[in-house]
Amino acid sequence: MVLRYTKRISDNYQTVRQILINEFNISYNLLVKLKKSKKIFLNDKETYVDRLLQNGDVVSVAIDFIEDNSNVLPTKMDLNILYEDDTLLILNKPAGIPVHPSILHFENSLSNGVKYYFDSINLHKKIRPVNRLDRNTSGIVIFAKNEYIHDILSKQMQEKIFKKYYIALCRGIFDCKEGTIEAPISRKPDSIIERCVSSTGNPAITHYKVLREFGNDNFSMLFIELETGRTHQIRVHMSYISHPILGDSLYGTESNLINRQALHSYKVEFLHPLTKEKMSIIAPLPQDMEKLM
Repeated sequence: MVLRYTKRISDNYQTVRQILINEFNISYNLLVKLKKSKKIFLNDKETYVDRLLQNGDVVSVAIDFIEDNSNVLPTKMDLNILYEDDTLLILNKPAGIPVHPSILHFENSLSNGVKYYFDSINLHKKIRPVNRLDRNTSGIVIFAKNEYIHDILSKQMQEKIFKKYYIALCRGIFDCKEGTIEAPISRKPDSIIERCVSSTGNPAITHYKVLREFGNDNFSMLFIELETGRTHQIRVHMSYISHPILGDSLYGTESNLINRQALHSYKVEFLHPLTKEKMSIIAPLPQDMEKLM
């Protein structure tokens, strides 16, 4: 995978470094690796980053190189692939499986499955999830196929170009059918897992809209947009307004309708890191939520 840019009379770039940083948006850490790996070229010849440019010069960067990913064990599993190209692998994660390996899930996380898949297609890259979901939340998880793509999408998240939408089933019937919850979130004292609304927490903003109401079972179906991405944000905010997510035993109560929190990462929108095309990916509702509709 090679990035290319041709120096024009109309631009103000004077050095290779300026193109790498301002045109390609290459991070400092990646720039250091590219320099060490000798992957930066001027007119197809290896060059240094402070080299002065002339009009018509072509700066190119080979952003793909072999990486050690042996820290993640490969585990064969069925992956529900929603989209894939040379830069991205987008999956529909089932509930009950964590994204990252851990002491309790050293071999059965989604990352283990991706490692097996990467090995099968001879892709020697680190496993880089762009977003994360709780173990019992289903839906879209994006894996970047190299560091550059991961950096670009992370920057889109910081600049709020990357949009995340969820479907949630919440307890009760809402008085306000549409609204915004703006309440800071912090780690709950004396807990390494639980979060809470706190005046000293990090800013957190959640937008919601009620799509359907199920009066007989006393729950509502919500379409949710995250403006920020705090840990457990939707679960904390819904509990905060006294409408915890159905089946969420940490921030609400268990349910006889579903055996996990009824939260699904339904849609993401972002700009493709290379083509800049607007991408919109949707993951259909899983069966355990669909059957309650």
